[in-house]
Order: sequence, then structure tokens, then C-alpha cells
Amino acid sequence: MLEVEHLDVDYRGIVAIEDVSFRVTEGQMVGVIGPNGAGKSTLVKAILGLIPSASGIVKFRNYPVKKQLNSIAYVPQRTQVDWEYPITVFWVVMMARTVSTGWFRQPNRKSQEIVKSALERVGMWELRSRQIGELSGGQQQRVFLARALAQQADLFFFDEPFIGVDKRTEDIMFDIFNQLKQDGKILILITHDLGDTLTKCDSLLLLNKHIIADGSLQEVITTENLQRAYGNNLLFLNREQKSA
Repeated sequence: MLEVEHLDVDYRGIVAIEDVSFRVTEGQMVGVIGPNGAGKSTLVKAILGLIPSASGIVKFRNYPVKKQLNSIAYVPQRTQVDWEYPITVFWVVMMARTVSTGWFRQPNRKSQEIVKSALERVGMWELRSRQIGELSGGQQQRVFLARALAQQADLFFFDEPFIGVDKRTEDIMFDIFNQLKQDGKILILITHDLGDTLTKCDSLLLLNKHIIADGSLQEVITTENLQRAYGNNLLFLNREQKSA
């Protein structure tokens, strides 16, 4: 179980997230939704210890998350990745095996097999020698999903994984997400999509600095909750979703 209790994050006195508490059990995928600037990415980074929190407790399997980072995979937004970095698909995924293999050591046979299996699962093995910057947006996202798989994690965080991807990539990703859930993994998915993506989540977390609602699709996606989260942007949001 992932447990977050009374988590607060401040930026120079400005509240980013406030008193956030929730729990996620094994085999679940939770969708984190909310307006721009609501603190969705901040929440994930604070859970992982990538940014400091002002207060709060974060545990995974009853132990502090910071002591179990090897069991946690994080796939950031594509805009945060340097796609010009000269590295091939194979070595991007092999980076997930660094802890097991060791720095400045050639990967052992086990790591090579794990990387191959991960790339085959996302349909990218044939492009393993391609420079990462030469790939399409969907292909790049599949490579980073393969890297998360190669880490053999138990807890996965995905920050806006469907932006700029094609339908095939989306289908592959959801197939793998379902397999991970069946294996008892926990998936936290940040998304701006209020459409079909949410129907595939086991529960939702509606956030705007603090938790507006937490529960099933029917419990969270109500006019009242969306109004509280999105305010004056709700009408525009509805039009945008209908035209998508």
C-alpha cells in the first residue's frame, strides 16, 4: 500500500499542495486530475522526494518511500526530457538497470535479457539501435515505459503519458498497465483528459492545491466537484472535451 498523510509543499511561502492524504492498495491504477497549476506534478515529485515537502508522511509497504526508490519507477512528462542527448533506445532502457549492474560496468546477461523483454513488450526492440531523438512522440513514450518495466518496480508514476502519442501507443500502454495491475503493482497516472482515460482508472484523485474528491469515477466526476476544482474554467473545459 502507498500511504500519503497530510503532505504539504510550499514554494517561498506560496502553498503548492496542502494537507493531501490518500491511500492506494496493490493492483490499482489511480488517475490524478485537476486544472493547470493544481499541484499534480508537484504532488508526485514530493512523494518521490524530488522536491522537499514542508510536512507530511509518505510510506510504501509501511516504510518511507525514500528508502525504497529502487522499487519505484517514474516516467516524467516528455517536455522534461532532453531528446537531443546522443543515446540509443537500448541504452535508455538499460539505464534502469544501473543499480543492479553498477556504474561503469558492462550489463550482465540478466540485465540484457530484461531490457530486451521490456522493449519487446512495447514493440520497440527492432529500433533498439536508433537514437532516441529520431523517434516519434509515441515511440519515445514507449521507450520510457520500457525503461520503467526494466526497473522491475512495484510502484509506477506516469506524468501525462498520453500527450502527443498515437492510438497504437495508447493501446499498448493500457495493455501493459492492465498487466501490471494483475501483477499487483500500483500505478499513479497524472492526466488532463477527462474522457475515456478516466474510465480505465480504478479510482480518481481530483486535486487543486488540496484534495477536492477521492473515489470512484461516479463519486469524483460530479458538477459540484468539477466546479470546485476548475471554477470559471469549467465551461471552457467542457467545450474542449466535447470538441476533442
